[in-house]
Amino acid sequence: MSRRKIGFWYRLAAVIAKPLLITFFQRDWRGTENIPAEGGFIVAVNHNSYLDPLSYAHYQYNTGRVPRFLAKNSLFGSGFVGAVMRGTGQIPVYRESTDAVGAFRAAVDAVGRGECVAFYPEGTLTRDPDLWPMEGKTGAARVALLTKAPVIPVAQWGAHEAVPPYATSRRVRLFPRKTLRVQAGPPVDLDRFYGQEPTSEVLRAVTDAIMDAVTAQLADLRGEPAPAERYNPRKAAARAKRRAGLRSGAGPARPDAGSARSDAGAARSDAGPARSDAGAARPQTAAGGPAAPATEGENA
Repeated sequence: MSRRKIGFWYRLAAVIAKPLLITFFQRDWRGTENIPAEGGFIVAVNHNSYLDPLSYAHYQYNTGRVPRFLAKNSLFGSGFVGAVMRGTGQIPVYRESTDAVGAFRAAVDAVGRGECVAFYPEGTLTRDPDLWPMEGKTGAARVALLTKAPVIPVAQWGAHEAVPPYATSRRVRLFPRKTLRVQAGPPVDLDRFYGQEPTSEVLRAVTDAIMDAVTAQLADLRGEPAPAERYNPRKAAARAKRRAGLRSGAGPARPDAGSARSDAGAARSDAGPARSDAGAARPQTAAGGPAAPATEGENA
């Protein structure tokens, strides 16, 4: 099967979400021509707001190719939540598996059936102080090498203005209406990696190529250059801890000259955007979109 029908549950979600999304948000959607019309494919999306799954799902729903998000397999049990997850075709991730490939077997199968599988390669909301994509995890790379399916980089911007990352309910700001900007780019060129053993080095190289493409789309969407160094939260936290130790033991620590970017506030999570988008959004009149399920916290 090259293209799956949307189905009852996804259409029901769209009926519920559509009026809310149209009421509260304007849209600036670009690059829909890069979403494959047929066949299985992978989408890699940046993540800077809890609203991102709704924003992206709304965008792609209008192309006729609904995304299947990855979620913990424990959510697929009995009860209403499990019924919705199964009914909308979401994909379980078996994180308890000791086999890294086995953890994503359902995603590989879905691509083989002609589905769109959506990854948030960062595994969580970005902790970059300026909301650029962080270093990615290798789940999307594993599935891409196994399936050789197109990998479409997608950038999102604007949802964070309404729902900042790690924000509480008091920080949600729906008015004035914000613009949800989504842009899809052409498939990432991974031909040079096909046929290679999926070593940790190869998986890291594939992941970096995917994240570079996502970051390039976001830079275009934001109208500003991306940082030269991708944010790594573990390294940033380690540097912050080391500096704190130096301050307590031997006076003020000197700045780390080897760091390409300031790690100020690396150990904290950002509760708001670094800047508002300078460009005025072009409202999109297309309507319709599903409510997306909670995405998997860590796409390993």
